[in-house]
Amino acid sequence: MSVRLTKLQKRLCNALQEGLPICPKPYADLAEFLGSDEETVLQEVRQLKEKGVIRRICALINSLALGLTGTLVAAHIPEENLQEVTEAVNGLENVSHNYLRKHYYNLWFTLQADSAEQIEVTVSNLSGRFGIDFYSLPVKRVFKLDVRFDAEGEGQLAGDIEQIPKSETVEINEVEKQILSRLEDDLEVISEPFNFLCSEGLEIEEVLRIVQGLIDKGVIRRVAAIVDHRKLGFVANILFCSKVPQNRIVETGQALARFGAVSHCYERETIKDWPYNLFAMMHGRSMGEIQHLINKFTEAEKIDSFELLPTAAELKKQPVKHRFH
Repeated sequence: MSVRLTKLQKRLCNALQEGLPICPKPYADLAEFLGSDEETVLQEVRQLKEKGVIRRICALINSLALGLTGTLVAAHIPEENLQEVTEAVNGLENVSHNYLRKHYYNLWFTLQADSAEQIEVTVSNLSGRFGIDFYSLPVKRVFKLDVRFDAEGEGQLAGDIEQIPKSETVEINEVEKQILSRLEDDLEVISEPFNFLCSEGLEIEEVLRIVQGLIDKGVIRRVAAIVDHRKLGFVANILFCSKVPQNRIVETGQALARFGAVSHCYERETIKDWPYNLFAMMHGRSMGEIQHLINKFTEAEKIDSFELLPTAAELKKQPVKHRFH
């Protein structure tokens, strides 16, 4: 499943995951940084998209700053109901990720809404429609979010844990909303990719100032490439859920987040029959690699109660399109 890449393509994958420079000609800037030229860089990025290594290049939005709330929903779906339930869940615009996992609780999806009450209504409606219990597991604390995959080395990108996205709601004006909405779409790979945001009375300098302002406010994390990590060789992944005493949750969560193979790490609310409060997504080039990490972590932190949920199938992976009222 992994794709053979040139040295320049690997460096481009890493640089674009870090973020596109917010300037009139970002690919020219990247070319200078990589010791290449703009036209070559543009051709290589287009090729990476054609190969499916780069899924899209867009603004990565911090939903918390827009006042939105989210949760992870789990359910046990009998085989005979799986197709119908999957179609119903995937049809919800505010579901971005949906996975089939190898566990009794086999369906796991993320759900976003304007309020916790709206989430409760959606989950309740699904339960009523199918006669199946759907369980909401909201985030209580974020320890790590959004790791980039290293196309050049054996592991994920080195470096500190990314700053946790700001959780307070940010007020944005109508022009900012228009720009933000358009930046959620896949940017065209051209010399001046931000020019399409210009309009009558809004020149490129002002557009770039607004985009940078949205980044500074914490609404946009960065404008960057989303890669298909499997095509970079990260073919194994697992959802790790562990039970951690409340008086140790912060230090244990921070310890787990430091592992390079961990891309997302959260404390979540628990429910009856599911006492696990520390969740992490782990990625590796093999399941053996991930198991080694789990053994090391559980031994060091004296974790004796946990569940491993390997991915059986990716049912939906599509960003939620934000609607501004």
